[in-house]
Amino acid sequence: MAHKILMIEDEPGLILTVGDRLVSERYEFDSASDGISGEEKALRERYSLILLDVMLPGKDGFEICKNLRGRGNVTPILMLTAKSQVNDRVVGLKIGADDYLCKPFDMNELVARIEALIRRAEASALAIEIPAQVSTDLAIDLKRGFITYKGQEQPLSAQEIKLLDYFYRHVDTIISREELLNSVWGYDSDITTRTIDVHVARLRQKMGDVKDIPKYIHTIRGIGYKFTPPTV
Repeated sequence: MAHKILMIEDEPGLILTVGDRLVSERYEFDSASDGISGEEKALRERYSLILLDVMLPGKDGFEICKNLRGRGNVTPILMLTAKSQVNDRVVGLKIGADDYLCKPFDMNELVARIEALIRRAEASALAIEIPAQVSTDLAIDLKRGFITYKGQEQPLSAQEIKLLDYFYRHVDTIISREELLNSVWGYDSDITTRTIDVHVARLRQKMGDVKDIPKYIHTIRGIGYKFTPPTV
């Protein structure tokens, strides 16, 4: 069965170009040209990945991403941002996007990013066998894709699930940022270790993990991170 991709983008020419290329790569392709109808499609139908532009009529990409994650939708989201807007990329990752690509982009790179995100999402869906981890204040349920901290449940993005899954498989082991990029993101690109730091900061916030005195995700200066899971 072919993977189905939704592109939410208001540039007709870009939709046509991307759609033609993805169909030639044997993907099913769907599109929406405004934020409101795009979000409705993303919630109503099942997609393997969503290409989401930031600047959209009706509702912007940030709001769509935040709403999807708030509804428990963990479909991988690849955000499309203006090259000059570095802050857009950081914000997108913080609210649940799995990756970003700057416009204008190379079509070969877009296809590579899509393949990697779908492959990683499928691998995580099959690999996550870790039971819910519970402490007094914190519960992490990777199978459901939620973290509950002090009674407040928050959804995890697909990339956050994959990152936590990798942490759980390397408990109390120092993991370099480069290893996380290669093993969790799984491809060579212009993605930097800053991407890891953004995802870790977001996880810490959801887990109630104080950066200066962390309980769970420990920063190893100059190297990477070490994960200690919650215990009762």
